[in-house]
Amino acid sequence: MERELSEHTAQDQAPTRAQAAQEQAAADAGGKGAQVQFLRLLLRDAPAVEYERPLVRARAAGGGAEELADLEEAKVLALRVRTVLSDRRRRESELSALFETANDLAGMRDLDQVLRAIVDRARNLLGTDTAYLTLRDTAVEDGDTVMRVTSGSVSARFQQLRLGPGEGLGGLVAETALPYVTANYFTDSRFEHTDTIDAGVLDEGLVAILGVPLQLNGRVIGVLFAANRRERPFSHAEVALLGSLATHASIAIDSANLLEGTRAALEELNEVNHRLTDHSRAVERAADAHDRLTDLVLRGGGVEEVEAAVSAVLGGAVTVYDASRHAERLAAPELAQAAGASRSSGRAVRTGIGWVAAAVAGGEPLGAVVLEGVDLDAADQRILERAAMVIALLLVMRRSASEAENRVRGDLLDAVLDAPERDPDTLRRRAERLGADLDAEHVVVVAEAPGAHPGRLRSAAMHLAETSGGLAGARSGTTVLVLPGPRPAEVGRKAVSALTAAVNTAVTAGASGPASGLADYAVRFLEARRCLRTLVALGRSGEVAAPEDLGFLGVLLGGDRDVAGFVDSVLEPLLDYDRRRETSLVETLRAYFAHGGSMSRAKDELHVHVNTVAQRLERVGRLIGPDWHEPGRALEIQLALRLHALLQGGVAEAEEAERGGA
Repeated sequence: MERELSEHTAQDQAPTRAQAAQEQAAADAGGKGAQVQFLRLLLRDAPAVEYERPLVRARAAGGGAEELADLEEAKVLALRVRTVLSDRRRRESELSALFETANDLAGMRDLDQVLRAIVDRARNLLGTDTAYLTLRDTAVEDGDTVMRVTSGSVSARFQQLRLGPGEGLGGLVAETALPYVTANYFTDSRFEHTDTIDAGVLDEGLVAILGVPLQLNGRVIGVLFAANRRERPFSHAEVALLGSLATHASIAIDSANLLEGTRAALEELNEVNHRLTDHSRAVERAADAHDRLTDLVLRGGGVEEVEAAVSAVLGGAVTVYDASRHAERLAAPELAQAAGASRSSGRAVRTGIGWVAAAVAGGEPLGAVVLEGVDLDAADQRILERAAMVIALLLVMRRSASEAENRVRGDLLDAVLDAPERDPDTLRRRAERLGADLDAEHVVVVAEAPGAHPGRLRSAAMHLAETSGGLAGARSGTTVLVLPGPRPAEVGRKAVSALTAAVNTAVTAGASGPASGLADYAVRFLEARRCLRTLVALGRSGEVAAPEDLGFLGVLLGGDRDVAGFVDSVLEPLLDYDRRRETSLVETLRAYFAHGGSMSRAKDELHVHVNTVAQRLERVGRLIGPDWHEPGRALEIQLALRLHALLQGGVAEAEEAERGGA
């Protein structure tokens, strides 16, 4: 577009043949005709050199001194008029450019965009090699200005300059709030030269520099520069032009800062609004949780309902761990440590398994509430903590009710075992209220755990009876359970497993059943207790046995008989001989009886020669008497051998020996 304008201007300035003819005619006419020539030259904006042409023609035509003086005066006036018109056109162009700049800056909202537009427009308006802008560093109080944006710059060092007050041309402008211009920066001594600034200017190759202040409300906020890489004197008009641009720039920067501040304030307000909204929602959730938990407590709701209510309010999955529900999980190291931390702080704690809040009543730990699957803010943590308090209240209430019910179950069990014939219908009704059907098949389990905490063992037994529809109580230092089921061994193993997990020590039990009617429970109790005493006599703690597991051995061992003494009285010579000589007389005698008195089959089991078996049996006869193989004596010896096996190897080995003897 500039090329087209230049072409049009050149065409306007080039005289046509008609114009040349008119100018020649005016020159020939002389006087006023010559003055018309200058008006025509002004009209077509002819170059200054053409204003000499009328004088040259007049001199060539032999014009007089007066005529030549008039032409000289007319030429000078015409050139002055031409200069005024040119200045006005330039000023009009500059004002138009400033107006466009102000219009462009007014539409910009981003500060960096505004600064970039300012330096680009300054460089274009003044036609300089570079333009750049520095701003006050608000982070410090010493008044330094730092390079913010450049146009046409090629030096990284120059683009990172910092100017202190009075340092360099820019520092002087910032300090005095006055414009400064230099045609040659390095030879100008009006301002303080520093090594850093001079090195940056030299690296950029700048020579002529013009700087004007950016002022806002009487305070300098920065400096706008235009610079060339060769000597160039900047005119007053150029200084004024850059100053006007700086004024517009200051307004635009202030507007951008205000917009930025407004944007930041709006963002802050939005953030506050979001926080208020979140807080309001948290308050609503807390009120909802409070209403739900209060309603549950007033309606007599249980722990499971509280779990569901808290899960609905907070999301995620809520689980309550206590001595009766997930007791083994509550004892796990990670959960136990988290529950301890929650008890100490009185707050919910975050762990790898989720959020944990301890349920405590009167300083007594009752359990823990675990929330998994979601994260919680402070308000939601308070909800979980309140839920833990409600859980603790429910657990205390449940424990009180359970203790009362357990007393009722214990009293009912005593009545069933001691005097079922007195009022069987009343016993059945009492059992029905506790959820037990005494006419159905039940197994009686008698257990003991010498190393266990009595309270935990009793609580575990009561919980087992309550959840399975049975009865529980304590008799003669043992724990007695009446549990539904047709198979004594299976019911006994399940009961021992549950009790062992609760007390964390070995539990030994005898089981008998199923009971057939109320009168049969006392008989089953005696059988189960006899099985328990048999296991204890054999030293087999931690095992479970029913009468069918022990056979006739249960009858023999069921009382307070001295089993070890009987074995020693029969087999002591052989046992002593084996201990001293490291022989196998007892083993040989057992194999002999196990194979029906056949030495050939006994030697196969013992992996020895038949003569060795004969020699060992001969030694047996010399130690315990030659009548050892007679029927009466042989029965006594076989019984002693089986009891010895029980004492040494347990019930399973005794059963195996019993089957082999058969």
